Amino acid sequence: MPNDYFKFKQFTIQHGNCAMKVGTDGVLLGAWANVEDVNSILDIGTGSALIAIMLAQRSKAKITAIEIDKDAFLQAKENIQNCKWHERIKVENISMQDYVAQTINKFDLIVCNPPFFENSLLNPNEKKSLARHSIALSFDELIEGSLKLLNQTGSLSLIIPYQEFESFSQKVTLKGLFLNKIFKIKPNEDKGIKRVICEFGRIKKPFTETLLAIEKGERHIYTNEYISLTKDFYLKF
Repeated sequence: MPNDYFKFKQFTIQHGNCAMKVGTDGVLLGAWANVEDVNSILDIGTGSALIAIMLAQRSKAKITAIEIDKDAFLQAKENIQNCKWHERIKVENISMQDYVAQTINKFDLIVCNPPFFENSLLNPNEKKSLARHSIALSFDELIEGSLKLLNQTGSLSLIIPYQEFESFSQKVTLKGLFLNKIFKIKPNEDKGIKRVICEFGRIKKPFTETLLAIEKGERHIYTNEYISLTKDFYLKF
């Protein structure tokens, strides 16, 4: 049986009551998102609050985390209360749609490890289906909501499957945001690209594209690039 918690260097994430457990996607986004000169962050669909807490470790920003699932929200609240940056993080049990409708807040950075697989079969587990598919938050709703919540120099960073990237990117750029950074991820050096972390902004910046393989060729033999990106978090590095 897997553990109900995951221990990092400076905090521990309890995730036994979350549909989606601590995973590489969340860690990569939390380690990669640009927090330079960022004072306010919104984490959409925070789950266990992993990304919110990682960004609190990496920045001085005030962070708002929102989560639609009640059990995950309670788990996130516990994890935030137990971390050393809890005074800068608040979590709300609310959908993005409702949050957009009622808030007046604007953010320097919005991050999301979103429900994806828009056209795939639903998981029979209702909570996992909600967490992994776009039934509760479509790409269009994510984009429209982000446009309303970003300030005039803000950016949106998220991780999505590679096969969804072109469609999502077209939708975002049609709405007026610029694709400024792409971070392509391969599970190992011998396999194809599986994930893309992308940064879209209201302001156009010099475009950058990077590629990272997590493992070399063998299981649990990690590349120097992956170790460098995540060494402030993983105990094993």
